[in-house]
Amino acid sequence: MKEMSDSKQLRRQNGMFAGVCGGLGDFFGISPNWFRLAFLLMMLPGGIPGILIYLLLWVIMPKA
Repeated sequence: MKEMSDSKQLRRQNGMFAGVCGGLGDFFGISPNWFRLAFLLMMLPGGIPGILIYLLLWVIMPKA
């Protein structure tokens, strides 16, 4: 049987604000700065898409 610690889990990390980008970066194995840039770009058209997705992930993702 495979243990839970062997598999990657999507969890918030200690980060700049809520740890969402840090958790995404750790899960996908890339720099959290790319996710920060993506959220920033999603906030440009009016802010709602980026903020809603970020808040949704903040609520859904468990804290590490």
